[in-house]
Amino acid sequence: MTVSEATPYAPGARIEVRDTEWMVRTCTPTEHDGYMIRAIGVSELVRDEDGVFFTGLDDVNPLRPEDTELVADDTPRFAKSRLYLESVLRRTPLPQSERGLALPDRFLLNPHAYQQRPAELALKGLRPRVLIADVVGLGKTLEIGLTLAELIRRGRGERILVVTPQQVLEQFQHELWTRFAIPLVRLDSVGLERIQRDIPAGRNPFLYYKRVIISVDTLKNQGKYGQHLRSMHWDAVVIDESHNVINKGNLRNDLAALLAMHTDALLLASATPHNGVAESFAELISLLDPAAIVDKKKYSAKDIEHLYIRRTKVSSEVRDQIGGKWPARGPSEAIHCTASKAEEAVFRELKETWLPGPAQAAPVIGRDRRLFPYTLAKAFLSSPKALSVTVGKRIENATEPREIEALGRLARLTAEVRADETSKLKALVTKLKEIGVDKGDIRAVVFSESVPTLQWLQEVVPGEVGLKDDQVEIMHGGLSDQQQQGIVENFSLADSKVRVLFTGDVASEGVNLHRQCHHLIHYDLPWSLIRIEQRNGRIDRYGQTHQPRFSALILKSSLEGALDDTTVSEKLLRREEQAHNSLGTAEAVTGEFSAKKEEDRLIKDLFDGKTVEQALEQAEGTDALADLLGAVGEQRGQAEPPRASVPRLFASTEEFVREALDTVAPELKIDDDGALLAFEPPADLVHRLSALPASYLRTHKIKERMKVTFDRDLAQRKLDEARKSKTFWPDIAYLSDLHPLVEWVVDKVQVQLVRQQAPVLTADVAAPTFLVQGIYSNALGQPTVVEWMAVSGLPDAPVICNMTEVLAEAGVGPHMINTSRNPDLERLGTLVRPAVDAARKYLDECRTDHEAEVDRQLEPYESRVVEWEQASLEGIPEDWRAAQKRDSVRTTAEEQRRLVESMRTTGEPLLRILAVLEGDK
Repeated sequence: MTVSEATPYAPGARIEVRDTEWMVRTCTPTEHDGYMIRAIGVSELVRDEDGVFFTGLDDVNPLRPEDTELVADDTPRFAKSRLYLESVLRRTPLPQSERGLALPDRFLLNPHAYQQRPAELALKGLRPRVLIADVVGLGKTLEIGLTLAELIRRGRGERILVVTPQQVLEQFQHELWTRFAIPLVRLDSVGLERIQRDIPAGRNPFLYYKRVIISVDTLKNQGKYGQHLRSMHWDAVVIDESHNVINKGNLRNDLAALLAMHTDALLLASATPHNGVAESFAELISLLDPAAIVDKKKYSAKDIEHLYIRRTKVSSEVRDQIGGKWPARGPSEAIHCTASKAEEAVFRELKETWLPGPAQAAPVIGRDRRLFPYTLAKAFLSSPKALSVTVGKRIENATEPREIEALGRLARLTAEVRADETSKLKALVTKLKEIGVDKGDIRAVVFSESVPTLQWLQEVVPGEVGLKDDQVEIMHGGLSDQQQQGIVENFSLADSKVRVLFTGDVASEGVNLHRQCHHLIHYDLPWSLIRIEQRNGRIDRYGQTHQPRFSALILKSSLEGALDDTTVSEKLLRREEQAHNSLGTAEAVTGEFSAKKEEDRLIKDLFDGKTVEQALEQAEGTDALADLLGAVGEQRGQAEPPRASVPRLFASTEEFVREALDTVAPELKIDDDGALLAFEPPADLVHRLSALPASYLRTHKIKERMKVTFDRDLAQRKLDEARKSKTFWPDIAYLSDLHPLVEWVVDKVQVQLVRQQAPVLTADVAAPTFLVQGIYSNALGQPTVVEWMAVSGLPDAPVICNMTEVLAEAGVGPHMINTSRNPDLERLGTLVRPAVDAARKYLDECRTDHEAEVDRQLEPYESRVVEWEQASLEGIPEDWRAAQKRDSVRTTAEEQRRLVESMRTTGEPLLRILAVLEGDK
């Protein structure tokens, strides 16, 4: 069976497979086995069980609407019928043509329009594929959560894979669960081992859970996971800190390319997505859309603006919405540390032996290592300990006698710098005491580029400041993923003993350190504005409640011409501060978009005799990429993102869930004080809870007693309390529309009706009115036409009206009275076929209008593919690879055309009689 021959089964449709009834959850095409249908059991034998069927292998029989049996509803206030109608409305994905946001204000966060823009942009595209390039601190994780929520509501977020750096796994998982109730199973080293113990050997661990989060360094092992990934198809893949996958040919890039081919939606996030090389950024963009850029060496923001969005803290919409809630950062304080006599001896040795100036190479090393003296100088500016380790490693590999002799002399001088003669250490101790880390709850994070420096500081600082060993923590890249996550989590807790965190630049990307901390000290400064900005962004970010305070220790020598911190570091500190205040980001200043490249170029400029000011001035004058990483997204204006038209019968999720629990789960003994619901979850709900974060389940014994609330204030208060304690996870969960409890309730309601039955309600209508759902889908199983019809005037003069409007006019709601009047089921049964025929005719008419709307949305992309193909073919030079390049272009264009075609309506419609309204006379 080919895709074009198959008839999609729309979500919510009832099917009969293996003599049991199932309700369709999703329906997607496969290459060889027809459609893959994921369903939930409805019949008693399989009730609430998950099932997967293939139309090419199983005998799947759709249940025909003409065979619908009408039944009376004897529940008070027709609760069973009303709940069923609401459950169908909730379970049915929004149509492809609906680009408005459906759930922007349903979660535990302030509904800022600027954070909704990425979701708005994603829904506008052919596929939801965007790069979220907002600068550090604006809340990219929340923007990802909002986008994923919209995809889930559209039936396009069943299988989700999130890939992050290892140190932010739990932080990301925590945000998506506590804010959105999107559960991600964390597959860190421990999680993977646990799953692989639980499943048969050779089985795909990514089929075990449908929504997972894993570190990029764990997943990049193609030998171990490549086969599993190639056999998967994801609804959505998120790659956080995606600048780490830019370089073509490395394992991370190979992983990103593989995932991009096996997912519908792709969300990339990075505050520094451009490494300064146009081709590399083009590779990143091609993951989103391979037909976006013709010449990877030359393109503009206009060519790709539909694929990414970037704002800074000074962007107008951001400033207007959170300016008063996010304290402006304080000045960057430069703390001058006058070099001691012993330190001056090292400065002199570095200047006279290793850094003679740009006119000649250093006398003790060859030109192939002419920049090595800067490595020595930077190590010393970090600490004597760092320099000692650097010199020691070099001595092991040096072969020239002159260099070995010079290294030995430098080692001896370094060893003579005692701890009490280290000026930066004295200044750090003074600053920490001034901040007050030795008393009260004040905390500080101290950054250094050198692991030996961090380890040395951890040894000597506690005693100098008056801290106990358990009040100081250290974090660097040499620690395991579990260790890094534990350190970040512990530092964010109010009741943690830790007062000082010593960390390297492993914590400069993505890690939240602002929950309990607003003091950051640079023990040594990276020679990169980007890295300084990234570090500062750990405490200067959305959610910070105190003014962020920054300090940098500046080692100053009295030796003329010495390469001390005033030569480079202090100037970079000031320039980053200026750039942040005026531009919102330092990238436009550097001319580079990679911290390493920025630092490498600066060192080369220094070697060539330029000053830091000259190097930065030259960079600003040659930045040909500034237009690409300017504020993209501001042009959409200040209007609120469009809202989707979402039909509903109940006024709120709370109203629906409360009545549903009373009706379909009366056996539950619920403690309800009006704000908090607490109960022992039944077995079929416990089974679903296994997808929740394991540490959350374990901490609060959720499977034994579940606590949930619809009260935002209560949920936020509990979240804040959890962040201040070792529990980390709040004991009370906020019930968003996506919470597993809500999904369980929806399914429980839907399976209450026996196969192919529709209830009859007594309502304020003049004539029998049939409520009919109609859906057309595309070749991917995604709805393109969704109509909610109320059919009256039967059998001879059918009239079609909007179902939700008719329900409101007919008074269908919680105040209905069910008098247990027996409806005339036999007479109403004769109207079933005319109702279906009228609905089918109306749906076919709607299809024409909807297809025109879908075509209007697809045509620009079709035209863009044609233009891309023509321009790409014309740009291929005649050489021995020309034929291969042309074939590649044509293949890509054809794949994109097939993708466009798959978005168009196909197959037969789904029609389903949901209920019948009958007057009381």
